[in-house]
Amino acid sequence: MLAKCQSVAVFGIEAYIVEVEADVRGGLPSVTFVGLPDAAVKEARDRVRSALSNSGYRNPRHRTVVNLAPADIKKEGAAFDLPIAVGMLTATGQVQPTFLEEYAIVGELALDGRTRPVRGVLSMAMAAKDEGFRGIVVPAENASEAAVVDALEVIPVSNVAETVGFLNGKLPLRPHEVDLDEIFRESSEYDEDFSEVRGQAHVKRALTIAAAGGHNVLMIGPPGAGKTMLARRLPTILPPLTLEESLETTRIYSVVGLLDGKRSLMATRPFRAPHHTISEPGLVGGGSVPRPGEVSLAHHGVLFLDELPEYNRHTLEVLRQPLEDGTVTISRAQSTVTFPSQLMLVGAMNPCPCGYLGHPKKECSCTPRQVRRYLSKISGPLLDRIDIHVEVPAVEYRELRSGIEGESSASIRERIIATRKVQSERFKRSKVTSNAQMSTRHLKRFCELDMPGETLLEQAMHELALSARAHHKILRVSRTIADLDGAENITAAHLSEAVQYRNLDREMWF
Repeated sequence: MLAKCQSVAVFGIEAYIVEVEADVRGGLPSVTFVGLPDAAVKEARDRVRSALSNSGYRNPRHRTVVNLAPADIKKEGAAFDLPIAVGMLTATGQVQPTFLEEYAIVGELALDGRTRPVRGVLSMAMAAKDEGFRGIVVPAENASEAAVVDALEVIPVSNVAETVGFLNGKLPLRPHEVDLDEIFRESSEYDEDFSEVRGQAHVKRALTIAAAGGHNVLMIGPPGAGKTMLARRLPTILPPLTLEESLETTRIYSVVGLLDGKRSLMATRPFRAPHHTISEPGLVGGGSVPRPGEVSLAHHGVLFLDELPEYNRHTLEVLRQPLEDGTVTISRAQSTVTFPSQLMLVGAMNPCPCGYLGHPKKECSCTPRQVRRYLSKISGPLLDRIDIHVEVPAVEYRELRSGIEGESSASIRERIIATRKVQSERFKRSKVTSNAQMSTRHLKRFCELDMPGETLLEQAMHELALSARAHHKILRVSRTIADLDGAENITAAHLSEAVQYRNLDREMWF
């Protein structure tokens, strides 16, 4: 007997419908899988047979062929265990096919018939909704994640018996529901706050500008100056995630398997800080079956690269496309996958190998050649893609022990939200969302300079030997500073502040 049920698979972060066909015919008892299954899918043969037997159901007593269609796309993972089991039970008459066309089914099986959570359920649920399914049957641990998709029934099951009971209409299971407003209310708080940072007023100002315009930042200072502390608090002043942004980010974390059972939705902006030994696939994504890397896990958030010169130079160079395009494209012989990577890059580094070049109290032990070699690990093209360079000096004792708290993240965030609203109105007819994304056409339209500004910019370009890309960065940062001040036009004062954030080009790299 031939039976069919519907499942969902993930490729990249996108999901597509897979039809699971089970055909039981005469012959010796055996189970054969076709449809480009990987090793994990082939191992479902033993998991499913044990799960059915231990749940009290009868395994097919004849030759069984299981086809996963479309057959030209490789299937991977254990999410097909439950639909394969349902297909085999339907082919042997133990499950009625009444609801099989209305519900997609996903889930891994334990040998005793229990369901186990799978990755990528949010993308699967979104695909099921787009394809017009009434609902989706998922392991109970994945129910909250899938339930954030509205207008789709999410049926949580804990074992094979519950699945069979529901599909046969003998066990009414209530669709799982979540309150998105409550999730955002409970999970949108940060543990850190900018008020905890002592001193460093000019660095806070630079980070405020960066957050207001979505600009990349490089902080240079001695060990212990607070670079990491400042970077970790940058997400707290960014505008709150919208529901659309939250869903995009959650899909990536779901595919990678970084969502736990208690968190069904990413309600805060991600902060990723990979170690400097990370590989290229780990940073931008890749592998034989492409998986998102750290730049995609930082989507709509912050990617922090501490000790920037310690990273492999070639690894850093692969950041160019994500920083320019906001996407990562990974090509393989038979497929191409694109991952989103709209992020803010924050780099931190010492001014020299020992870290104390220019320190007012500690002597630097590095030779000029060592300093130059250390700094040259960061290429000019990558440096050009970083809008703001800021020095982070060591904090004085009196500032460190001061009882005066700085401005809170909530207060700074209010100004940034107001500034972002100005930008949203400015770019409402384009795909641009912040000043950092402005094209050359936008620069000509929104960054006009008066005569004093033109003179100042020309002088800065000549004295600092800046590239054309750095010229555009200065204009973008100037536009953000003007927006923060509520000014319609860019003045020489705005331009002067933007230029000072390129001073490290002259002082250290040229």
